[in-house]
Amino acid sequence: MYDPTVARLTYRALLGRRRALILGALPLLLIVLSVAVRALTGADDQTASDVLGGFAIATMVPIIGVIAGTGAIGPEIDDGSVVYLLSKPLKRPAIIFTKLIVAIAVTMVFSAVPTLIAGLILNGNGQQIAVAYTVAALVSSIAYSALFLLLGTVSRHAVVFGLVYALVWEALFGSLVPGARTLSVQQWSLAVAHKVAGGDFVTSYVGLPTATVLLVVVTVLATWYAGQKLRALKLTGEE
Repeated sequence: MYDPTVARLTYRALLGRRRALILGALPLLLIVLSVAVRALTGADDQTASDVLGGFAIATMVPIIGVIAGTGAIGPEIDDGSVVYLLSKPLKRPAIIFTKLIVAIAVTMVFSAVPTLIAGLILNGNGQQIAVAYTVAALVSSIAYSALFLLLGTVSRHAVVFGLVYALVWEALFGSLVPGARTLSVQQWSLAVAHKVAGGDFVTSYVGLPTATVLLVVVTVLATWYAGQKLRALKLTGEE
């Protein structure tokens, strides 16, 4: 199910100079912000939780997920170069699975690693806050990558739809409408983080059993459906 050639091409597309600069901007901003906050307020558990939850998990991770997930396949479909892959003796689900692994890896590196570094800067992992939010970044990277890879497969406006979901649905409606929180990858990942931290500094509106089931179901279904949509694409590249 994993093809090294497809993976290499996908890594090259995602980590090109321009896209790598975009991917690295938010992590760099998070670390700079963490250094400034630590210098101004000292080591404070609540402040660390607010910065990591409000910026890293709520903003940085989903945006990086959008860039990596949609960028893993969307541009190839838009410019027709996906025809090259479809003409090879490769199973369509294998192409999707390989691109998903690459998108997950890129999202994790550019989100989970800086989240851990920022957490250590902010409070030295007091109350397991740094580790908890790092776990949340790792978990959400998987679901976001699957969702946004699916969007990149079915729509030419995947980036727009991805940003609408991440920044409007999760950030805006998720904070105003209680029911919307149940359909939030952010809240699912925070449920896992809450279990890791075990305190009151990391909270979620979704219980851990529900969050775990939804994370698995959404990831599996999004990956499967993306494979089916790619299978339906024509070699003419019209789609």
